[in-house]
Amino acid sequence: MYINVKEAAEKWGISDRRVRILCSEGKIPGAYQKGRGWNIPADAVKPKDGRYKSSISLLESIDQKKKELDSLRPLTEGEVSRLLEEFTVEYTYNSNAIEGNTLTLRETDLVLRGLTIDQKPLKDHMEAVGHKEAFDFVRELVKDNIPMTERIIQQIHYLVLADKQDDRGVYRRIPVRIMGAQHQPVQPYLIQPRMEQLMYSYNENNEHVVTKLARFHIEFEGIHPFIDGNGRTGRLLVNLELMKAGYPPIDIKFTDRMAYYNAFDAYHIGHDPSLMEKLFGTYVEERLNTYLSILREK
Repeated sequence: MYINVKEAAEKWGISDRRVRILCSEGKIPGAYQKGRGWNIPADAVKPKDGRYKSSISLLESIDQKKKELDSLRPLTEGEVSRLLEEFTVEYTYNSNAIEGNTLTLRETDLVLRGLTIDQKPLKDHMEAVGHKEAFDFVRELVKDNIPMTERIIQQIHYLVLADKQDDRGVYRRIPVRIMGAQHQPVQPYLIQPRMEQLMYSYNENNEHVVTKLARFHIEFEGIHPFIDGNGRTGRLLVNLELMKAGYPPIDIKFTDRMAYYNAFDAYHIGHDPSLMEKLFGTYVEERLNTYLSILREK
């Protein structure tokens, strides 16, 4: 007796695409191709995910570098300020560009210095300034080790959404759709209970900080609690928690946006958070490498 790809995907809790890859790689004994599909033995066992091993080794590498960073600290206040000043410009550019902002990296830098870019929308200027102010606020929260709460999330969103006065810091009251996404946000009446559940789950999660933040970020964006600014707010929350845990903040690049989107789809289709975990982990490791190279020279 055989089952098809869709049935196997549902049975094993992974995506259809992942099942087809496993079949083509010969990792499911007895599976054979029939036309464009695959016949899979009904009693076939889900293959062990070889990708998980690489994810673990990435986390182990991060832990080792974090331990070394802790042993070499501290950076001087001036060094931290300089690193974060350069980071803030690129971070603001990339996070806003992912959401459709048209300012270039150079233009973002100029706007954050108080200049106006001719022929660029006022909205784009306000988004740049709002994001920087939100990140500055996050840095203050980190200094005081303030716990992440719904109220804190709303305060961060208030600063992010500088161009929409009436929607700042309040949960949306109408349904929304995300074009092209594999998951659609919850109805407005479910936002409050889902956010409460998300905060509880996050606080009870004892996994590695990179793993738990990957899951948290996907779930937060899935709820989509605000009418606009969810992506920028969500990425700021990731950095809030990373920095509180002693890690440098990360900057998801505009050029990596497709990998970022695919990581959401992998979770919503196949309940697989490993792509987002790997994306976050890779960025964390790169930032640790930057900090370590400076401290090792000292």
